[in-house]
Amino acid sequence: MSETTISESIEINATPEAVFAVISDLVQMGRFSLENRGGRWVGGATGPARGARFKGRNGQGRSSWSTIATVVTCDAPHEFSFAVTYFGIKVSRWTYQVTPRDGGVNLRQTWRDERPGWFAVVTKPLVSDRVAFTRDSIHHTLTSMKAFLEA
Repeated sequence: MSETTISESIEINATPEAVFAVISDLVQMGRFSLENRGGRWVGGATGPARGARFKGRNGQGRSSWSTIATVVTCDAPHEFSFAVTYFGIKVSRWTYQVTPRDGGVNLRQTWRDERPGWFAVVTKPLVSDRVAFTRDSIHHTLTSMKAFLEA
């Protein structure tokens, strides 16, 4: 299994509650992400809660696929995390941590690659350099969230 972890943080002039509402709204996450295109809560879930499942739509170029995200941590307004699987195969863990500071928050987004080595090879045609792409994607997501929350 890959042991890659990427993390970046950004200062946002917004309340912890406002930031948490954005990071935990997986239905609308596509407006901030380079890869995620939104999705829907499944299995009776209607919103973020520990154990809730979400079917995410993702895409790169002409390729598209769906994943299942299961909420692991939903500690408003401090931390939100979810584990992503594809047909039961572990893919990744995404974590958002909200730390209050004067006039706003520090928002940290962390991605941990949990793909088995063979699966990383099989999915390489979708995103040839997952680590570099994810680094760019996290930066894009955080700066897009900042712009949205500070508008």
